[in-house]
Amino acid sequence: MNAISHDVSKPAIAPGSEGSKLTALNAWVAQVAALTQPDAIVWCDGSDAENAALIKQMQADGTLVKLNEQTHPNSWLHRSHPDDVARVEHLTFVCTSEQEDAGPNNHWMSPADGHKQMDALFDSCMQGRTMYVIPYCMGPIDSPLSRCGVEITDSPYVVANMRIMTRMGAPALARIEREGRLHDGEFVRGLHSIGELDPERRFIMHFPEELTIKSFGSGYGGNALLGKKCHALRIASHQARSEGWLAEHMLILGLENPQGETHYVAAAFPSACGKTNLAMLIPPEGYRAQGWKVWTVGDDICWMRPGADGRLYAINPEAGFFGVAPGTSDKSNPNALASIQHDTIFTNVGVTADNQPWWEGLDNGQVPVTDWRGNPYDAAKGPAAHPNSRFTVSARQCPSYSQQAENPAGVPISAIVFGGRRASLVPLVFEARDWAHGVLVGAAMGSETTAAATGAVGVMRRDPMAMKPFCGYNFADYFSHWLSFDKAGAKLPKIFHVNWFRKGDDGKFLWPGFGDNLRVLEWMIQRVKGEAGSVQTPIGHLPAEGDLNLDGIALGDEARAKLFGFDHAGWQAEFASIGEYLDEYGPRMPQALKDEQQRIARDLSR
Repeated sequence: MNAISHDVSKPAIAPGSEGSKLTALNAWVAQVAALTQPDAIVWCDGSDAENAALIKQMQADGTLVKLNEQTHPNSWLHRSHPDDVARVEHLTFVCTSEQEDAGPNNHWMSPADGHKQMDALFDSCMQGRTMYVIPYCMGPIDSPLSRCGVEITDSPYVVANMRIMTRMGAPALARIEREGRLHDGEFVRGLHSIGELDPERRFIMHFPEELTIKSFGSGYGGNALLGKKCHALRIASHQARSEGWLAEHMLILGLENPQGETHYVAAAFPSACGKTNLAMLIPPEGYRAQGWKVWTVGDDICWMRPGADGRLYAINPEAGFFGVAPGTSDKSNPNALASIQHDTIFTNVGVTADNQPWWEGLDNGQVPVTDWRGNPYDAAKGPAAHPNSRFTVSARQCPSYSQQAENPAGVPISAIVFGGRRASLVPLVFEARDWAHGVLVGAAMGSETTAAATGAVGVMRRDPMAMKPFCGYNFADYFSHWLSFDKAGAKLPKIFHVNWFRKGDDGKFLWPGFGDNLRVLEWMIQRVKGEAGSVQTPIGHLPAEGDLNLDGIALGDEARAKLFGFDHAGWQAEFASIGEYLDEYGPRMPQALKDEQQRIARDLSR
């Protein structure tokens, strides 16, 4: 791991880091080194020894702060720059040859201009630093559904996080070399530098046609861990369209009933709307006594491909969780809390007097003494933990982790769920009439913004399939791609929409949420099996009174009316708004989706 003396024009390669057997990869690394001028190059092998050396190095320079070894063994705190705490959607670009291919849902720049702007930033930016070459695999290392990439970075913090979040190191390099010889050196290329952490010199550029990502000026989360949103969604969504699969911002869970049957559900929610909580759900006590179990396959990203039997099979391309810390507690998500008691990297949380991590909503009786900036905690100056503070932890540490997450064939999906944060109008749950209607439900999904993205919080915006910040191409083409799966022989999942966030006149949530969300999942699976009733409305099938098991839940008249009711006039206005939204994409918007919107609008006008 030690840098060695060298001539600046030819960076040193650390001992044991001789590069790759793949000529295309070696050539790209050499090209990047010539541009960025690092002091040394390290090819990461993902070993324990390598990780220990990096951790020791970061502890020495203050990048990582060791937490209480008795309460949180082998766990660390990282503080990012105060201006580097969330996604920066206004600085995130998709660089396609034709602007229309990126669509109005993306910021666009031409590939030539994008490369020119980024290469000027990368010029000599790694002088005095080590350049790390990180080969990684998104998904089980031997799965045909997985895809590989290489991230080059000057941040050891990124190396440590990528080791948790992906299958990183020697096995991934071996697969890249094997596939590279067969497919002309094809792998996703990601180049990252923290630069000077200057918000005025911060950009994340994606070149889908080249399977390339360039990120400069940030060390935070998905802006720097390029396997996450950049590869697994923006680039992979482009790959998925050309190869006939789907790359989605979805959790994957397995719902096991008392008879021992497990149905797998994929669900899309915008960030900070309960994905991790649902993925790690613990059934209510009565359900647990009957034998119900929930298995966690993934909490954030889902890649789905049609199988030989016509069903969609899914993998979680990630190996870890990059979860939002605030609000995570023994009440809201006991499995998540149990997962992060050891071998965890925390980013931008507060710290207690005895050096334990702390965040708002933890409710463990502790109090913070230091805030996320490293200053003495003062409630008058803001929260102890940043609202978008995070934890990075191996998925295998989750008590509900499913061994099927390692299945190379993936898991068969019985239901797809869309859901946003809506205080009014949208009921607790409804089922789409068919696949085309379900695609419209996903396309029209709306949510109130949260702290996971920069900008105003609490503003309602359309967030189709929870992919607004993440789709690597024109949404109109994306909807067409979704519609294309409805073909002869397909056995597609049923599609549902949920809203855990409906509020009453007093501004309080009407549905208890958390473990009780299992009651809604149970109805969905009964609908999949043809065992539950519903009430048909223009917007889809709603559960009738008695279709959901509400034993043990006290719901007042207002809650029942709003959670299971249908506001005719409100939905008329909503579908007029949806029609206007679809029209924003012009002639590329698939006519089938517009026809579906108009069909429902007509039904609502009767």
